Amino acid sequence: MPRLRIAAGLIAGLFAISAHAASSAPDVSRHQAQIDKIVAEISPKRIENYVRKLVSFETRHTMSDTTSDTTGIGAARRWIRAELERCGAGTGLSVDFDSHIAPVSARISRPTEIVNVVATLPGAQEASKDRVYVVSGHYDSRNTDVMDATGKAPGANDDASGTAAVMEMACVMARYKFDATLVFMAVAAEEQGLLGAGHWAKTAREKNLNVAGMFTNDIIGSSRADDGRIDNKQVRLFAQSIPATKEMSEAVRQLVATGGENDSPSRQLARHVKEQGERYVKGFKVNVIQRHDRYLRGGDHMPFLEQGYAALRFTEPNEDFSHQHQNLRTENGKVYGDLTDFVDYDYTAKVARVNAAALASLALAPAAPQGVKVRTDKLVNDSTLVWQANPEPDVAGYRIVWRETTAAGWQGSKFVGNVTEATVNLSKDNYFFGVQAVDKDGNVSPATYPAPLR
Repeated sequence: MPRLRIAAGLIAGLFAISAHAASSAPDVSRHQAQIDKIVAEISPKRIENYVRKLVSFETRHTMSDTTSDTTGIGAARRWIRAELERCGAGTGLSVDFDSHIAPVSARISRPTEIVNVVATLPGAQEASKDRVYVVSGHYDSRNTDVMDATGKAPGANDDASGTAAVMEMACVMARYKFDATLVFMAVAAEEQGLLGAGHWAKTAREKNLNVAGMFTNDIIGSSRADDGRIDNKQVRLFAQSIPATKEMSEAVRQLVATGGENDSPSRQLARHVKEQGERYVKGFKVNVIQRHDRYLRGGDHMPFLEQGYAALRFTEPNEDFSHQHQNLRTENGKVYGDLTDFVDYDYTAKVARVNAAALASLALAPAAPQGVKVRTDKLVNDSTLVWQANPEPDVAGYRIVWRETTAAGWQGSKFVGNVTEATVNLSKDNYFFGVQAVDKDGNVSPATYPAPLR
């Protein structure tokens, strides 16, 4: 009888803890007023103006003119910098060139200066300011011949659309405060081999920067497919699983060993982007594509992936290849070329709003928990997870999330309070788990997949 009373007391205690955790849980489903304001301020008209100005430089080929004030890549990058400095005046936004000399290679016929335009908005929270989120578009353009540095290459969709979206985000978000640091980049030489993004990502790794997530926006300007279909209610978000390397890191090896191929840092980031993007941009779908990019193709997120950072690519749902990498011409009544006429600016603004909502939510939230592990020392049907406490002063507690092994997104969650260990009555055999940090305002971090604790 005493043993039954003890057991009953333990059960009552567990329910009391659970009830207390639930009662003290921040509301993670509510809209953050700051994010709503940012999303509302993204302007299709300003995006259109940016795209048209970029196209007015005639070509932005990496090896085009750098001395003219009206044509070529030099004029384009100076205008981008000046515009970001103008709209960031009086804010914390700082704008710089990031340059290096690219040697002769398959797509570079002479040593060429590659210049990224980088706008940085420092984080305001001491514990979070070294955590960095990067968003980019590439401002260079090309014709059918990737080495043609003089022919007109308007590059309205590929990728003035992505560059314009990033500029608009920088100008809007510069007027707000975030815990973590945001970096807005117009990168160069994507068409010549991802050279601008590659240089910045490599330098970031050498400096041991904590790049907690990166988005690239490349070809986000058209809602019309090559067969005329209009699809303006979704965007593709490409997210890598296991990197295609000859040797596995220990972290990747543990993912594979526990069936967590779909729980890479990039996939966790994509889940967060989808949840936040669809929350703040109503009626718009973020369609996570479980590939690192389009089939055997690539973009500026790939150098970040190679450096071990979580990175994603936004791209419109259906590409029209007659308006991509094409010399300007008309054949049999069909217009070829990447012209402003083929850009849907309202659609581009929707994609920019998804980016902005995701970036803002990430930069306001705590970091994803570190040291997350699942206990495996006993054969039991429930699952106990442990993790390290976050350093941010406004952390309210942690949330365990789970899904069945066949599900793409999280299906259940439980706020467990400001603790570093918790048990859920679900089998680690049948479910995948993650742990998220939650602050007092209800901002939620991406989930961290648990490694086995033996």
